[in-house]
Amino acid sequence: MTDVERARGVAIDAAQAPSRPQVQVVPLKGLPIVAAAVLFVIASIAGNWLWALTFCHVVGGGLWTAIDLFVGLIVGPILGRLSIQARAEFAARFMPKMVLIMPTLVVMTLAAGFQLALQLGNLAPSNPNHSWLIVSYCVVGVMAVIALGVLEPANIAVLFEMRKPSPDGEVVARLMKRFIYTAGITGLMQVATLIIMTRVATQ
Repeated sequence: MTDVERARGVAIDAAQAPSRPQVQVVPLKGLPIVAAAVLFVIASIAGNWLWALTFCHVVGGGLWTAIDLFVGLIVGPILGRLSIQARAEFAARFMPKMVLIMPTLVVMTLAAGFQLALQLGNLAPSNPNHSWLIVSYCVVGVMAVIALGVLEPANIAVLFEMRKPSPDGEVVARLMKRFIYTAGITGLMQVATLIIMTRVATQ
């Protein structure tokens, strides 16, 4: 085979190779949905609207718990068995969505929950739910710090690595492992908040 034929073969292989997906750190199409959710929470707090506050708190907390448990206990073990290339391809599609989803759910849950507790009088020292809520705030505060201080930076670091011309698969795999393990830990902590919240709701 001549050098010309070899060069032609390499060019054909490069043309047929699947292109790497373009990675967006922040999916712009999801921003209107996030803005609508945040505005709904703000309107609910401003109007002290009981149903809307309950909706935001329950839906936000439920989704936050479900996503953490699903990512940490189901997605994590599956990713651990995949090749580094497969993990990188998964991260390129999965992580941008989490950049918007998790902070939005954290804001919905905490802001609506605090306003709801004020409205129902659960924060009064004489209220039987007062001590339960203090414990809940401690647990949720730790989870919020983990979500915004550990999960989100790991998520963004993966996306910036994926945007490089030649991403380091080992770096992506290590950051993904940190993200998934931390999500599993916060998911298990969410179980404690579910126990506390059901206790508060039935007192």
